[in-house]
Amino acid sequence: MTDLTVRPPGTPPVQTAPSAGAHARQGEQASSSVVAVRGLPIVAVVIAGLVAAITTNGLWALDFFHVVGGAMWTALDLFLGFVLGPILGRLSIPARIELTRRLMPKMVLLMPTLVTCTLAGGWQLARHLGYLDAGYADHPWVVASFIVVAVMAVVALGLLEPANIAVLFELRKPEPNGAVIERLMRRFIFTAGITGAMQIATLVIMTRLATGP
Repeated sequence: MTDLTVRPPGTPPVQTAPSAGAHARQGEQASSSVVAVRGLPIVAVVIAGLVAAITTNGLWALDFFHVVGGAMWTALDLFLGFVLGPILGRLSIPARIELTRRLMPKMVLLMPTLVTCTLAGGWQLARHLGYLDAGYADHPWVVASFIVVAVMAVVALGLLEPANIAVLFELRKPEPNGAVIERLMRRFIFTAGITGAMQIATLVIMTRLATGP
């Protein structure tokens, strides 16, 4: 039945609730932020702990940041390259975009933090234990580890991170280009797989150093 209710002159119009589509668009805009803001305090605490470990030269703390950071970096690369990559390739385009929208802001914080903890903690630990001395028995293995980790750091910060940020900026556009997002995500997953494979080499080197000559 037609609503014939007449409002008196000067009465403000009735405010209608936002539609479900408007809520969805607002949610997508919030979830496509470049940085996961809620994770910033956690990153600040981790970096402060790393700085304190380096400043005090605490052996246990340095070992903790190096081993835990390296383990998480290795697990993340292997997961992205060999588990998530194949799954992502089988998802529909909308599902890929939604997964990317929720994953990438966290990766912007997670990857640089893990790389920093692993490299800074490892370098200070090697200096503290005398592994940097040319006379150290396993010095060639140490040099090999520096080379492998340096290449992985360049890949992580020079290829993975820019691709990550580019995807997020594309998602913030009013009409994201699905082809661009798919190409960037393919590069992201592929390079993560390469660094994951290189992480195996670091595990071989680290276990060799841990067991001694």
